[in-house]
Amino acid sequence: MKISARNILKGTVVSVDKGATTAHVKIEISPGQVVTAAITNAAVDSLRLVAGGQAYAVIKASDVMVAVD
Repeated sequence: MKISARNILKGTVVSVDKGATTAHVKIEISPGQVVTAAITNAAVDSLRLVAGGQAYAVIKASDVMVAVD
């Protein structure tokens, strides 16, 4: 796979929770560190995502916001 994004985190799918149209996919990228992505149910099916499987969290953002109280 070749992709322009530089933030590519390999991990294990912890859970896939499908809703009406959108699924929340949790990927553990290191012990105790979980990234959650909201993707379509069709994408879940196309990628064959299941708990225990391997996947990549690919993060491409033009902005990162930081806030404090």
